[in-house]
This record gives sequence, C-alpha cells and structure tokens, in this order.
Amino acid sequence: MRIGLFGGSFNPVHDGHKLVAEEAIKKLDLDAVWVLVTPGNPLKDHSELAPLSQRVEGARALMGSPSIRVTGFEAAKGFRYSYETIKFLKASLADRKFVWIMGADNMVGFHRWERWRDIARLLPMAVYVRPGSSRLAPASRAATALARYRIDESEAATLADRRPPAWVYLHGLMSSLSSTAIRARDNSRGTK
Repeated sequence: MRIGLFGGSFNPVHDGHKLVAEEAIKKLDLDAVWVLVTPGNPLKDHSELAPLSQRVEGARALMGSPSIRVTGFEAAKGFRYSYETIKFLKASLADRKFVWIMGADNMVGFHRWERWRDIARLLPMAVYVRPGSSRLAPASRAATALARYRIDESEAATLADRRPPAWVYLHGLMSSLSSTAIRARDNSRGTK
C-alpha cells in the first residue's frame, strides 16, 4: 500500500485540509491518506488547542472518505515529534510505502522541526502549495538544503516508490482557509 501521512493539529479541521488530502491521493497515486491529529505541535502555542478527541472527531466527520483515515494514536504512544511517529510506522509497517504530506507553510519552518533531516531520510515528502507560502517554501532553508532531491511535479505519481530523500512541490487547487484565522474569527464572535 502507498500511504500519505498528513500530520497536524487540525485545530480546527477545515475544507482546506480535506482538499490537500484528496489532491495528494490523486497527484501522488496513493491508496490512502492517514490524517495524524497530533496531541500538540511543539512549535505552537497550545493555549487555544481544543481537546484531541474533539479534533479527531471533527476531522473524521469532515473527511468522510474511505481513502482517508483519521487517527490520534500519537498521544496514546506518547509521541511528541513527527520523527518518532514516522520511525514507528516505518518499523511496524515495513511493507507499506509512506509519503509525508505537508503544506508549503510548514516547509517554510521545516528546518525547526525535531530531526528534520532524519525525517527527509526516512520517507519521501510532498509539499502542497498554500496561499502566502508559494514563493517562500521553495526558497526555504530546508528546501534549499534538500534541493538536489526535489523531483519534477510531472513525476509526482512516482514519489512513493522513490528512495528517500526525495520530495516534490505540488501545485493545484488552493483554499484560503486557515485554522488560525478560523480560531481568531470564532474568538472575536465570542467576545461580542
């Protein structure tokens, strides 16, 4: 099986997340996408983080596709970092071909992730275009460091079969939705 791993806080989940998951399945020729709802991103403020169960249920309700599986298993395993999750999945499900999926906004700060270079060595990565990050991501510190491993978007369907490091920058449909903006909007409505 060819499986995309799409991690995040999903606080809250929105149609833009669903769009990325669906587009990744098509463009990368994946059998499934596993949405990994994190207990909390170590690089983000958790003061507005909804409970994990609420975020998992919200993602399950929105995704609504047999090809997209939503899980919050990282909390049960005590994983704090994506590297731990990826290493575990690769060891325990060695017969699967995994691809890491992230938005271009995450690629901009990828060099700040715990063991980011090791993540790139463990599995191929797909970076999906996001409004406001379309020019920053390909010029980011991590993208520059991994430039020689970037494949052309026309070869995206081969990514799961490639030996890491390998990555592709995917263009396509974009959503202007943002979890941060949704929380800010909801907070402003609550104070009126």
